[in-house]
Amino acid sequence: MPRNVEIKAQIESVESLVPKAAAIASDGPIEIDQDDTFFRCENGRLKLRVLGGGKGELIFYRRADRKGPKESFFLRSATSAPDALREALSLAYGAIGRVRKHRTLYRVGRTRVHLDKVEGLGHFLELEVVLGDDEPAQAGIQEAHRLMEKLGIQTSQLIDGAYVDLQARRGV
Repeated sequence: MPRNVEIKAQIESVESLVPKAAAIASDGPIEIDQDDTFFRCENGRLKLRVLGGGKGELIFYRRADRKGPKESFFLRSATSAPDALREALSLAYGAIGRVRKHRTLYRVGRTRVHLDKVEGLGHFLELEVVLGDDEPAQAGIQEAHRLMEKLGIQTSQLIDGAYVDLQARRGV
């Protein structure tokens, strides 16, 4: 199963980080609107991401809900019928939340840098350091820390969980 190391941090604004991200990026920016529906899942998290244009992907992932860099295992499956799939999964498992966001994506080597404007929650940075098949998670953790430093992200800004968890906590 593919793996990466992730962090999520609350930031003042996406616009304030764009110059820093662009200065170290090897690719980007790519602008993406995402509409994620989360479903009940006892073994991790299951979400359907609708990307527009009749495209989407079902994503299963498992990671610890804690602050700081953490290893994530994930599996993605593309769909050309995301609305019908959302309805089927909602009926079968029950939807637990929906997160809409605008994402500005940069790549810094093997790391995906996401600058997210999340509806009802604010602005966030996510780092996803893609790991090789046999690569230890510690290598990705070190890379995430280096990028946090370059982007000026403090450990006090880190959050745990997913955006859907923040929505639940904040009553959004």
